[in-house]
Amino acid sequence: MIKLKIEGMSCDHCVRTVTKALAAVPGVTRVVEVSLERGEAIIDGEAAFEQLAAAVREESYQVERAA
Repeated sequence: MIKLKIEGMSCDHCVRTVTKALAAVPGVTRVVEVSLERGEAIIDGEAAFEQLAAAVREESYQVERAA
């Protein structure tokens, strides 16, 4: 599993937008969860962080690796 910290989400529409963007990244087998409350996303698959981050940033959100 890959965990990302995402900043800038403020509503359910944001969650859907981030979920759709992450699901479209090659190597993602499943978007397990995008949590508005925790500001994070959990993804299954073999996608590179750089590709995941680029997809999230393209939707105007900030992203970093979660600890």
